[in-house]
Amino acid sequence: MTQRVAIIGAGPSGLSQLRAFQQARAKGAEIPEIVCFEKQNDWGGLWHYTWRTGLDAHGEAVHSSMYRYLWSNGPKECLEYGDYSFDQHFGRPIPSFPPREVLHNYITTRAKVSGIRDWVRFETAVRWVGFDEAERRFTVVSEDLPTRRVTRETFDSVIVASGHYSVPNAPSFPGIEQFPGRVLHAHDFRNAMEFAGRDILIVGASYSAEDIGLQCHKYGARSVTMSYRTKAMGFTWPESMEERPLLTRIDGSTVHFGDGSHRDVDAIILCTGYLHRFPFLAEDLKLHTHNRLYPPGLYKGVVWEANPQLLFVGMQDQFYTFSMFDLQAWTARDVVMGRISLPDTNRMAAHSARWVEREEALVGPEQQIDFQTDYCKELAAAVDYPAIDFDLVAANFKEWEHEKVRDITGYRNTAYRSAVTGTMASIHHTTWLEATDDSMKTFLGDGERRSVQLPTRSVAAAARL
Repeated sequence: MTQRVAIIGAGPSGLSQLRAFQQARAKGAEIPEIVCFEKQNDWGGLWHYTWRTGLDAHGEAVHSSMYRYLWSNGPKECLEYGDYSFDQHFGRPIPSFPPREVLHNYITTRAKVSGIRDWVRFETAVRWVGFDEAERRFTVVSEDLPTRRVTRETFDSVIVASGHYSVPNAPSFPGIEQFPGRVLHAHDFRNAMEFAGRDILIVGASYSAEDIGLQCHKYGARSVTMSYRTKAMGFTWPESMEERPLLTRIDGSTVHFGDGSHRDVDAIILCTGYLHRFPFLAEDLKLHTHNRLYPPGLYKGVVWEANPQLLFVGMQDQFYTFSMFDLQAWTARDVVMGRISLPDTNRMAAHSARWVEREEALVGPEQQIDFQTDYCKELAAAVDYPAIDFDLVAANFKEWEHEKVRDITGYRNTAYRSAVTGTMASIHHTTWLEATDDSMKTFLGDGERRSVQLPTRSVAAAARL
């Protein structure tokens, strides 16, 4: 009987998994029957932008947290696929910090040329996954959303690639129910121009708080206040942006902070992270973790130690993204196909424990970058993935961190060298702060440059603040 493998999700992680099997087939290997379940109407995961928030057209929770005008907040040279470079895709060097449309095109074009679309069932939600110990097989119950037809199937392996940036962690604060302005989580943020001319409070002190705060500043917010729980981000912000200790209470439109200060705001954006949630998995199959570099219980960060027929891709906190997902996908493929022999449960757990112990002793982003670099190197050593200069990737990450400290509004104007091709990126024709048109055509310089007209103040005025 042909082995059957279910892949849940066709975002970057799921597409990496499909590519891994396709590449094995292209080299002459006999691969399992593959079925990929994707709830959205197209692939791309979070990079598949939708204007919708809350519920989609079928009444399902909207998966994507993508917003308009998003640009990569890390160098593209740190996420580049080893088997499909940016130079190969675009035919020339491009700048290091592309907007969403460019990255979406890069991800999905690799998928298209791989010929894997027939493996994906779009608009199909996985409702339940259980495991039969006697049969050593999974039962997957799915629903075709347009027709509401429910299907029950069995699989030998299940690979969960549904991501963990779609279920908001949304804390409450005293008085928030009476706040007269707009309150939303970063998951539902779509367009910074909504907040032009307004005073914004952002709760959070990580990447989404940083980027959404800068977005609001760029597109005309009058002021942006960022409230941190444990530690300020500490960048040299424009004058209209500042950090204050954690929000403690809200009185009408006045927000109060832990240092006794207060200010009036028009809107509150919760950049408070996301939860790992797998409602479709039976309880004994669920990964219970928070956002960390090495989730306990996953051998090689991929294999569910309690049941190695269940695998996860993309569950880590991330410096590396697309290239790491590829390495995990190649690892998962080789485990499923018997190319990688797994040690017994105790040895897998001991291996993971060493990584977890190292993670918990890390101090600062440079150690975290080195940690994830070493993790990627370990995966790469065991699979046939094309070579990447991981030491150069790590150096790029560290330089990026220093550039952000040097100039938080200008770090995207820098260029980095590819760890795949060795090519140096070009410099974008417009600085990030002035580039208000994020279309791929304008970014690549293939069309007329235009600017979004800001309702209250110009980008030049924003730059002076």
